[in-house]
Amino acid sequence: MAIDMTLAFQKTDPRAKTPCRATEGSAGYDLFALLDQPAEIGPGCRVRIGTGIAVALPSPELAAFIYARSGLASKHGIIPANCVGVVDSDYRGEILVTLANIGEEPYTVAPFERIAQMVIAPVCLPELREVPELDGTLRGTGGFGSTGR
Repeated sequence: MAIDMTLAFQKTDPRAKTPCRATEGSAGYDLFALLDQPAEIGPGCRVRIGTGIAVALPSPELAAFIYARSGLASKHGIIPANCVGVVDSDYRGEILVTLANIGEEPYTVAPFERIAQMVIAPVCLPELREVPELDGTLRGTGGFGSTGR
């Protein structure tokens, strides 16, 4: 079955900026801070910021993933508090982004600043089946650092 490649979105606030891709090769759509005034995020603190945007994903086989903007993360330590946000296909509310400051200096988010990027990607929804034992592999149950890399 082919998936409709149209992403319907709604501005939940008329001031919201339309998500956009910075370049033709950009994988994500930039999301903008819908703020009435600048918001400071102190080191070790979090602030939830609205975008004024809601989306209707065209299929349950898709989700919107909210990622950090690399410039904010590398220059200022500003990242989504949950590392990657997930917008499920049946959610119709405003996309909110909780930003965390893992840097050492306060950072001020300006109104309408680009704060995150939204990537639309497929999700696999396999049927779950409990089994008494999993098949074996060379690695087995070896965890963190067990492959020597």
